[in-house]
Amino acid sequence: MSEHSDKNEPVLKNGAKQKQWDETQTQDTWRIFKIMSEFVEGFEKLSRLPPCVTIFGSARIKKGSKYYELSREIAYRLGKEGYGVITGGGPGIMEAGNRGAREAGTTSVGANIVLPFEQHANPYIDPDKHIDFHYFFVRKVMFLKYSQTYIIMPGGFGTMDEAFEALTLIQTNKSDRFPVIFVGSEYWVGLIDWIQNRMLGEGYISQEDLDLFSVVDSADDIVAIIDNYWRTGKLKLRENF
Repeated sequence: MSEHSDKNEPVLKNGAKQKQWDETQTQDTWRIFKIMSEFVEGFEKLSRLPPCVTIFGSARIKKGSKYYELSREIAYRLGKEGYGVITGGGPGIMEAGNRGAREAGTTSVGANIVLPFEQHANPYIDPDKHIDFHYFFVRKVMFLKYSQTYIIMPGGFGTMDEAFEALTLIQTNKSDRFPVIFVGSEYWVGLIDWIQNRMLGEGYISQEDLDLFSVVDSADDIVAIIDNYWRTGKLKLRENF
């Protein structure tokens, strides 16, 4: 009987049987509850944060390297200015950010993503501000909702994803405008040239879109940009979602 059922079971174009497709749909339904639980935990843990900045960058950058130490200095300086620091919670640039925050005595948040490689939580996160996420998109909501500034250090695909997500939301008025700061002109010069020459040059963005971000090289520049943002009275809880 079972052999007969299998033989007559509809087969989809990709070779999957209808039963397999139905099981996938059922799994997706239950997955909603896991997604909801990540949102709830994030909102509960982060709802009482002080004004925070988020520092993004590569997990592969080593301790003592140029951008590791610069990230650490930036976090320390901003911590002394009264800002909390949020990172992706892992090693490299993220560790440097949390480390600088810890050394400054300010709030140090780690929104860690669970991955089979590279990512593990660093030891400089406040114990009650460490959250592990399975879903990248839930994690990005937390970054955007609770951060007043995005600081983009050198990094790879994940760093680019976060940067362009923020720029897209601001460009389309889905988010309030907040500072998006690329740090390290030497690293970012190729990307900025491509944005100007290809995106703008071929009409895919507008001239005013170039004002949505800054490119700087020092902690002093970052502090000045954020202090100016503070003086405009725009600091508030992100309500993008």
